[in-house]
Amino acid sequence: MKKSFFTVLVFAKLNTKRFFRDKVALFFAILFPVIFLFVFGTIFDSSDGASFTVALTNQSDSQFAKEFEKQIREDKIPEVKFKVDEQATDEATIKQKMIRGQIDAAITLPSDFGKPGEDGKPAGQVQLSYSQNSSQAGQTLSVVLEGILSGVNQQYVNTKEPFTVVAKQTADQGQKQIDYTFAGLLGFSIIGLGIFGPINVFPELKKQGILRRLHTTPLRVWQYFVAMSISQSIQGLVAIGVLFAVAISVFDLTVRGNFIEIIPFIVLSIVMILGIGLALGGWAKNERQAAPLSNIVVFPMMFLSGTFFPRFLMPEWLQNVSALLPLTPVIEGLRLMTTEGQHLTQLLPQIGMISVWMVIIYIIAFRVFRWE
Repeated sequence: MKKSFFTVLVFAKLNTKRFFRDKVALFFAILFPVIFLFVFGTIFDSSDGASFTVALTNQSDSQFAKEFEKQIREDKIPEVKFKVDEQATDEATIKQKMIRGQIDAAITLPSDFGKPGEDGKPAGQVQLSYSQNSSQAGQTLSVVLEGILSGVNQQYVNTKEPFTVVAKQTADQGQKQIDYTFAGLLGFSIIGLGIFGPINVFPELKKQGILRRLHTTPLRVWQYFVAMSISQSIQGLVAIGVLFAVAISVFDLTVRGNFIEIIPFIVLSIVMILGIGLALGGWAKNERQAAPLSNIVVFPMMFLSGTFFPRFLMPEWLQNVSALLPLTPVIEGLRLMTTEGQHLTQLLPQIGMISVWMVIIYIIAFRVFRWE
């Protein structure tokens, strides 16, 4: 028994060393998920509050119109970001840019905007135009402008509103978008380590005859699988540790869970997903078989398990189907731990699902694995 586990540790050590010496493997296992993190993190970091790209035409020479135009151009309106397209100065260019989706809407201040009315107070009507493909942004922008002008109106017309809204902040701390999406990126990293790693390595080892030579030794399939599990777990913890470090330091990720509990859940998830990679990589004879097999398995899980967008946006029947995928309990468990601070004892449904999949996957992996 001691010799068996000594063999396992030797092969685990060799696989780990080979991984850290392989620059391509390091890029796809560590840097590639970090690139995705920067893409999503930058998008969410820049999406705080409403943001509009508009064409602005001021036909009025009133002081009020000039001040209003200045506020929009210099982006001084609270809680709203305006970016004025300086190239959209004539009607034809504005129309073309709206059709192409380069601007959300066109704001026009007519010649009488801001000039005193019969009561001597400034008045006017902002003209807002938008295309059919920007109707949602245009309607939102219309509400925003009405809110801005409503505040201005109160300075000139003193009316008591019979119905009002009172806002109250709860004591609960909400989630940022990056907090919610980060669990999906962890799942993306795990699936890359567990499936693409063996899929890329095994066909090459078979081609070079290395697995055939290993088959002539006393090494057993279970020993090889355990060694791979240990090695991939170490690699995965390093890769995911880098993701956590970047997300916390750069994007201010809030982790409400306990890392002492998150780590074993991650290891369990890596070992389960690795079984898929061992089955596919062990069965495929060459790269031509391995690549399409991995795509057939990986892409449905990536897009249906909540990796890049929430599952609750899917139709109910698709949510029921996607709940059965191996990656779904992994992402759900990580999300509950990192965003809600739940403990392992509260994740028994997810852990149970992962355990069931692990048994099924490794039974298949043992049956289809080929040394050559």
